[in-house]
Amino acid sequence: MSVRFAIAGWTACAPGLEGPADWEAWARAPFPPQGDPGAKLDAMPAMQRRRLNGLGRAAVQAAWTVHEPAPDVPVVFASRYGDAERCLNLLRTFAATGEASPTDFTFSVHNAIAGMYSIARGDGAASTSIAAGAGTAACAVVEACAQLADGAREVLLVCYDAPLPGEYAAFADEPAATYAWAWRIVAAQPDAPHIELTWTSDAAARSADLPFGLEVLRFAVSGATQARLGDGATAWTWSRHA
Repeated sequence: MSVRFAIAGWTACAPGLEGPADWEAWARAPFPPQGDPGAKLDAMPAMQRRRLNGLGRAAVQAAWTVHEPAPDVPVVFASRYGDAERCLNLLRTFAATGEASPTDFTFSVHNAIAGMYSIARGDGAASTSIAAGAGTAACAVVEACAQLADGAREVLLVCYDAPLPGEYAAFADEPAATYAWAWRIVAAQPDAPHIELTWTSDAAARSADLPFGLEVLRFAVSGATQARLGDGATAWTWSRHA
């Protein structure tokens, strides 16, 4: 099976990495970024901005930077773990007191960042939140392409994650990193540069250097002609066509 698409614009946010030149250098010598991305997110009103933690701000910053102000562009937010830190703190509080803050619960659900983004922008376009294991970034591309096939002229894809915190860290199965990136995905056109994504059921080897989501970004930024990435159950082959 396969899908074809083109990237009309992109941006990424991670600790110590800002503009395209930084990311192009990173793609040549990649490493898993650590720490707070430090996204300022000046475009979002302060009252709403304060409700987001570092990961949420990075995701919204990436989305806001590249998203054209058009009401008919759907958005796909993709994160393997979502705001795991907020979830863990909520569970700790409940275990200690038997109570949980309704506000904290509201902002711990997987589509909370997507909701805050659409509210802040006053954007009523469709929004989808995806968590699909290690291969979340690839599954999100498939979802975006499905929306293109269903009539969307463009889809904004936002992929983000952070290291599993505290007790959750014992379940980590890929390198820890904090990052967010966003692509404006459009349909592939005949005889124009585009990317083809194919997949088969195959326990392909996982990267030992980067999480899957960052390997996807590395392929896009590096200009490589092909990359074969495994998520433990599926082999995803990314091919660039001139």
